[in-house]
Amino acid sequence: MDYDFSEEKKFSYKNLSMDEIIHHLALFVSRLWQIHVFGEGNTRTTAVFFIKYLRTLGFDVTNDIFAENAWYFRNSLVRENYNDLKNGIHETMEFLEAFLRNLLLNENHPLHNRTLHISGTFKETEKPDIETAKPDIDDLKSDIEAVFQPKTASHILKLREAFPGQTIFGRSDVMKAIDLKASRASDLLKEMVEHGVTEPVTGHGKGKYRFRQQ
Repeated sequence: MDYDFSEEKKFSYKNLSMDEIIHHLALFVSRLWQIHVFGEGNTRTTAVFFIKYLRTLGFDVTNDIFAENAWYFRNSLVRENYNDLKNGIHETMEFLEAFLRNLLLNENHPLHNRTLHISGTFKETEKPDIETAKPDIDDLKSDIEAVFQPKTASHILKLREAFPGQTIFGRSDVMKAIDLKASRASDLLKEMVEHGVTEPVTGHGKGKYRFRQQ
């Protein structure tokens, strides 16, 4: 950690193009995330720190894009640090840089989480049809288990099966689906929103949610 911060402190952004600046910032935040400096809640805390750091560099940034694309941000960091040479898969900053270009330059690159999945090794630009697209439980399982404690991950996967697609659900539905008490169901709903797994839904009464399209 000390090494990364000292290297960043010595780095000069003078005379760099925005492409070069974004490339360097992607590398910096990726290294910071990789060493797991913030422990529990590492991705979320890395995002908070990075927002504050970007503001010191003069960028007018908010938490909005991180909150709306939390899963994409986390997985873009994974892809920047992931190699599987046997299968021809190499680390890439392509996805993280697309995220940062949207954040810093107000560009509009599609941030579809499916484009980051290793298993398919594909890139898609079209938004999946939410009426016909089936959730890929295997892909979701690996993502969930990498972030949450085993018991929590198990609860989330059971909920994903219980509420497929864009099915809307609330606390009482969660309590019935996985046999939780009200307080624990509320905590789980909050945790899923914080990690970008689900999103609040308006127009269907208070406290309604659905799983984000991945």
